[in-house]
This record gives sequence, C-alpha cells and structure tokens, in this order.
Amino acid sequence: MHARAHDASQRERRGNTLIVRGLSIASPILGLSGQCDVVEFRACEGGVPLQGENGRWQPYPIEYKRGEPKENDADALQLCAQAMCLEAALCCTISEGALFYGKTKRRMTVSLDDKLREKVRRMTAEMHELARRGHTPKVKPSKSCNACSLRELCLPALMRKKSVQDYLGEAMEGDE
Repeated sequence: MHARAHDASQRERRGNTLIVRGLSIASPILGLSGQCDVVEFRACEGGVPLQGENGRWQPYPIEYKRGEPKENDADALQLCAQAMCLEAALCCTISEGALFYGKTKRRMTVSLDDKLREKVRRMTAEMHELARRGHTPKVKPSKSCNACSLRELCLPALMRKKSVQDYLGEAMEGDE
C-alpha cells in the first residue's frame, strides 16, 4: 500500500482531480521536511496554479496508514504538518485532508483547525529544542509499536538486543 503511495512516477487524473504521489514538501518556518503519500489537487476557481497544468487547483493531502484509527491524534498531527508544509510551498490555505487506513479500507476526513495547527507548532518547537539540547526522550514501548512502520528500526527495542558499542561496531563494519 505504501509503496504505491510513495511512487512519484504515478501521477493520474480522474475527472477534475489530479492525483500526485510521493510529493516532497518542506516548511522553513516549522523546520520540517518530508513527503506526502498522496495529494489530490481538485479543480477549483479559488485554488492555486500548478506548473504545467491549466486552471487552478485546491490541494487535499491524504496520509496512508496500514492499520486502523488510533486513540491518539498522532496521525492527524502528521497530516496537519504536511498540510502546513504544502501551504508554505503553494501560498494557500488547506482546511481539510484525509487519513486512509488499510485495515478498514476507509478514508477519515480530518479538519485542519487552529487547535490542531497550534499543537503541530508546539510539538515541532519542542522537537527542535530537544534536538538542540542533544536530548532523546526515553520511549516506553507499547502495543501500538507493533503497527509502526519503523518497528524494525526502533532504537529502544534495538538497544535491548545489543549495546550501543556493538551496534556502532556492526554499522562501521558494514560501510567497509
């Protein structure tokens, strides 16, 4: 599911919708960069011009998740951060997007309201402060870790298996 969502070579048009996958994004103000799984650009008089396309287009970001909706707002925050990066790049306002969950095969519309945007700003500032101080917060693994796409790379779980010295030694040997 995610391989297709990140395949930037797959660009398609469905009626008045242009579907772009794997779109790279960044926001100098937030200090974030990343990649949108899918952005639907919907023909709209109040939208933005797109290079190589006629008319004006309203971006609608869609984040793909393989599991099901979570009890926390982590997925909505990720989607909102993506929208804020798109807004910075395209000089527009994006009021909503969607989360698509592979387990339920359903889209869930997310309102990108001021409260969610403020939480993105607050958490981003906190993340940058932790990075500036060189501090990595301790993570307590939970059952939600099993559905995480980074599960195999998770440092808390990896460090239980071997020491930092052993891990770095193996990583250095692999580069030779």
